[in-house]
This record gives sequence, C-alpha cells and structure tokens, in this order.
Amino acid sequence: MAQYDVIIIGAGPGGYVSAIRCAQLGLKTAVVEGRETLGGTCLNVGCIPSKALLHASHMLHEAEHNFADMGLKGKTPSVDWPQMKAYKDDVISQNTGGIEFLFKKNKIDWIKGWASIPSAGKVQVGDDVHEAKNIVIASGSVSSSLPGVEVDEKIVVTSTGGLELPKVPKRMVVIGAGVIGLELGSVYARLGSEVTVVEYMDAVCPGMDKDVQRTFKRILEKQGLKFIMGAAVQGVETTKNKAKVTYQLKKGGDAETIDADVVLVATGRKPYVDGLGLDALGVKMTERGQVATDAHWATNIPGIYAIGDAIEGPMLAHKAEDEGMAVAEVIAGKHGHVNYGVIPGVVYTAPEVATVGQTEDALKAEGRKIKVGKFMFMGNARAKAVHQGDGFVKLVVDAETDRILGCSIIGPGAGDIIHEICVAMEFGASAEDIALTCHAHPTYSEAVREAALACGDGAIHS
Repeated sequence: MAQYDVIIIGAGPGGYVSAIRCAQLGLKTAVVEGRETLGGTCLNVGCIPSKALLHASHMLHEAEHNFADMGLKGKTPSVDWPQMKAYKDDVISQNTGGIEFLFKKNKIDWIKGWASIPSAGKVQVGDDVHEAKNIVIASGSVSSSLPGVEVDEKIVVTSTGGLELPKVPKRMVVIGAGVIGLELGSVYARLGSEVTVVEYMDAVCPGMDKDVQRTFKRILEKQGLKFIMGAAVQGVETTKNKAKVTYQLKKGGDAETIDADVVLVATGRKPYVDGLGLDALGVKMTERGQVATDAHWATNIPGIYAIGDAIEGPMLAHKAEDEGMAVAEVIAGKHGHVNYGVIPGVVYTAPEVATVGQTEDALKAEGRKIKVGKFMFMGNARAKAVHQGDGFVKLVVDAETDRILGCSIIGPGAGDIIHEICVAMEFGASAEDIALTCHAHPTYSEAVREAALACGDGAIHS
C-alpha cells in the first residue's frame, strides 16, 4: 500500500477542503469515502439539494403572489415535482463532479470504501491497510431521532428522505423548529402541503435573538406554516401510507394527535463515528459522543486529529471547512487558527435569517453594558421594491468601546450581507466604522449601515 503524509476519513466539506489544503502545502494526501460521490452529506443530501428546492419553491411563490403586481401576467406555473427533483439532482452532480476534478487537479487519491483505524498510523479500507503519518477524522454526522419515532425514510423521514419524496404530501408534520425543519417545511408549504411544526421549546431556532425568533415565526405563519410550541412528541404510528403523531404539551393536559402523510424528523444531528474503531484505540470522547480534541484538533492518540461535525461546536459546513484548513496547517508545521467567535449561521428560508457573534440576551445575562442598533427593512428602498420589506438588522455593540459584538438579520439576502459584519468583527471594528463606510444605493446592505447609525445618533431612514 502507498504511504501518505495524511489520510482523511470523509469527503464532506471538512474532509475535502482539508485534503485540498494539505495537498497545497505539499503533503501526500488521500481521502477515504464510501459514497459513490464526493461532498458528504452537505453536497449529496443536505445543504446543496435543499437550497435548490428552496430556490425553486421561492420562484413558485413569487409567481403566485408577486408577478401580477409587477405586471407579469399569465397562467401561474404548475409544479412538475419529478422535474424539480431532476433539477436538484443536476445541481448535486455539478458540485460533486467539481470536487472530483479538484482532487485530480491537486493529486489527491480517493480511496473508495469505508474506513477503520486499527492502530495509530494505519487506516483499513476493506482488506487493504494504508499507512499515514497523520489521520484526520472528518466523518461528519447523521440525523438523530426520538424515542418512539422509527424512521423508515418513506413516511417518517429525515432530511435525506425529505429530499426524495415520491410526491408532494398533502399533510406534513415537522418535528423540530430548527434550521432543517423550517427550511424543508417552508419548501413543502410553498408547494402546497399543509405543514405543522411541533417544537419542544417555546421558540423557533433555539439560541437565536428573541426578536428574530418572534418575527421569524410570525412571517412563516403568514406563509401558511402552523406551529405547536412547547410540545413533546411521544410517538409516531404509521400505517401503509399515513402517520399519526402523538404529542403532549409541557403545560399539561391530555395527549393529542395529528394526522400526516409524511413526518419529517428534524431534531438535530449526531456525530457519525461508527465503525472507525475509536473505542478499541482508546480515543477519548465527550459525553455527547463527539471526538474530544485539544486546541489544535488533536485527539489523545498521537497523529490522529478530528474536525467538523465529529467534534464539539456548531454543526455547520463552513465551520468544518475552517477546521479542515486549520488542521492542514498544523500538520504541515504551520499555525492553524479558527475564530469560533465569528462563525455565521444562516437559515435559507424567505426571508433569510443570519446571525454572528453574541445575542443581546446573552450579553445582558453576562452583565455586559451594550448598545443596540436596529433598522427595519421596511425603510430600505431595495427591499420594498422586491416585496421583501419584512425583517430587520440588529447590531449589538459594546457600550463603552462601540466594538461590534454580534449581529442578527432577518430579511432579503441576510446570508450574504452578514459577512460585512463578520469581516468587521475579525478586524475589531466599531459600529461607527460601519456607519462611516459608503454603501451603494439601493442595496440591502444599506440596512446594515443604518443599524450601525442607530448605535450612534440615529438611523437616517427611520
């Protein structure tokens, strides 16, 4: 078998990005991946296909609700679900094929199969054992479920099955009001499904800014989604082609049921490390089943590292990518760094929701003296011109230094304009720095400048 400087287990965003960076740094690199295509969950059954469906269903929404107002008259498009899925699959193949090209360009070996680590410095794939000076675990995560809820990926589905339904269901119940549940729930609501979201907590997207949570839920309700909050799902019974979801409200009362054609289980994800042989190796794990690492992504076993969803932290593709590049730098004898305080999060609904840094409530709980600047998109000319005046930009800054501590955006293009704040935070910028920077007009980004102005003497357009 060939000997490598680095073998990376998993070709998701963390693994393939790490492999490319390792190769760029002159390390002989291989990636072990058992899927038929590269890209992991994100490109195959996660981020990318869901964004394709979100885009397609948003276009339908625009045609149904806004085209006539803009003078675009004609028959409203009908949904060709098989063609929409074909469009999604084409997007997937373009992206996964692109990664395969990048592997060849960077002379990275793709070892096809599923890996285990019999000992430090060795990776077994099938009957073959490959040697490596360093091993990086980038095995990602899988959907987690609930007791009493058996997933069959036909009637009771995770996000994977939710992207491949044979038809648009008449009634869908979504268990969990987090990012995945709200994104896919909004897709099917736009396509005509009656969508009911059952959430154990009292707010959508737990951990987000409370103003965002309230506004987000209100907007989604206007789009047709129904919410049952503070409810614990006790079980799901399925027949040949139907399901019955039983839940109990936390405040008490009798158990209640909802009928559904499809139940989407969106209760989070858990690290996927099964079959790697970590127990036998003595690799330390956290109580939540994550691989324990130090500040340099090293496990307690010399030469074995771990990144992405397999370790602690937010389960985000871009967090994994950052760690993938950083661990490559470490292995190459350089300095790898990830600023965990500046990792944005985005929900790709319409409107989008984007956050970075700390929330107003978290900072107040710490006793931090802060200022808050808020600007509504209803005061933004570009947003009003495209029927997207709902939402706002909320900037939280240190009361004494004016340094930006966090930002929450709900509105058009939020997932893109949040990066202005990410860059500002990386450079330790103040709200005044943003306020004094010329922003093109008319753009959504002007709302960010207005929120920064609101941290001082006040916004101009509100």
